[in-house]
Amino acid sequence: MQGFRVLIIDDQEPILFAVHDFLTAQGYEVDCARDVQGAKSLTAGATYAAVIADLRLSGTGGMEGLEILQFVKQESPFTATVLLTAYRSPTVDVEARRRKVDAILSKPTPLPILAQVLSELIEGRNPTMK
Repeated sequence: MQGFRVLIIDDQEPILFAVHDFLTAQGYEVDCARDVQGAKSLTAGATYAAVIADLRLSGTGGMEGLEILQFVKQESPFTATVLLTAYRSPTVDVEARRRKVDAILSKPTPLPILAQVLSELIEGRNPTMK
């Protein structure tokens, strides 16, 4: 997946580090943000093939990840969006679909599976990759 740019948004440094290193090894260009402000700042200055966001970025009960993914879809409809959360529920799934999130994965998801989902979403938006 050479040259495709991906943004990861998570408030947990170990998760950012692990996903960043794994996806970089897969050939992606990877940026990271730990909060809404950082994510919006990065998305304002770049176009991403995909954005992966944790549901909760500010503690218990937050849904900032969904807000960011909805913002990304409004600004760049062809960007693939992935919600990665330890707090998956039917309510979260419904809300994610309402906000046009492309994929919902539960934490912990093995990194090879995350990479496979990402690849399929990006290839679906870039037919020349097939």
